[in-house]
Amino acid sequence: MKYAKDIKRYTDYSGKSALVMLLTQQGLWALFYYRLFNSVYVSNIPSIFKKVILFFGVLFQKKAEIFTGITLPYSAQIGEGLYIGHHSGIIINANAIIGSNCNISQGVTIGVSGRKEHRGVPTIGDRVYIGVNAVVAGNIIIGDGAVIGANSLVTRNVEGGTTVMGVPAIKVSDLDSQEYIL
Repeated sequence: MKYAKDIKRYTDYSGKSALVMLLTQQGLWALFYYRLFNSVYVSNIPSIFKKVILFFGVLFQKKAEIFTGITLPYSAQIGEGLYIGHHSGIIINANAIIGSNCNISQGVTIGVSGRKEHRGVPTIGDRVYIGVNAVVAGNIIIGDGAVIGANSLVTRNVEGGTTVMGVPAIKVSDLDSQEYIL
């Protein structure tokens, strides 16, 4: 179950119990609604029932978004073990693809950008660390194990196992996310 792996990432980082994490972490609250309604979105239940449930899903997710400052649309594709370090100001595009065991810091935007055939949303690999206030936008690929530094603007592909930072983001190191991802 993906949500169980999300919780495990939180308990691994903090050393606190799952119950404490569930009661205190806004990232887990937003992930709960995302996982619940994403499971409906990808299910094979009849279309009429799915539409009704997802209508209420939008309302519940909007409530979570207002309360936590985290936008996780049920149609985004997010792998297991997502860790949201701090709440607030996190916006994920409804068409974004995020791999497993990624870390997203506060203030991060993963969104649409570009023109014509370059317009689109990012595909983010596994074990990617995205620093505070980073913007990752456009039809780009972020490779497995990449690190995106704080306050960076990423609008081009990032090789796996590298660190990028700046505006626009450029490769600054061959260090991967191993030190950031538990």
